Amino acid sequence: MTSQRIELGKWGEDLAFRELKRLGYKNIIRNYRCSVGEVDMVAMDAGTLVFIEVKTRRGACVAYAKEAVTGKKRRQLSKLALTYIKDRGLGNISARFDVVAISIEGDKVKTEIVKNAFDLAF
Repeated sequence: MTSQRIELGKWGEDLAFRELKRLGYKNIIRNYRCSVGEVDMVAMDAGTLVFIEVKTRRGACVAYAKEAVTGKKRRQLSKLALTYIKDRGLGNISARFDVVAISIEGDKVKTEIVKNAFDLAF
């Protein structure tokens, strides 16, 4: 991955973090890693545990950024979520997957938060 893509991803995650806080997401953990993999953020939203993947794309529509969460990534995030829930004894709390899609075209930035973007995948 090029340094430009890494910088773009970090910039997108910073923007997503600010937007999620503004919308009332709480206890946001950034770049959570475990033996199963990595997720951009884990947070609470109105009593629901949320696993958040951020996709930032330059020169593309928001739909393209949303589609970047592939089936393989969904399966990996599902395994990570189950591990997180099990390790913390949170089996009694509802959980979901959100995607924050950010597209940059020229000087215009579009951000969309897709709540419950996909179901648990195996």
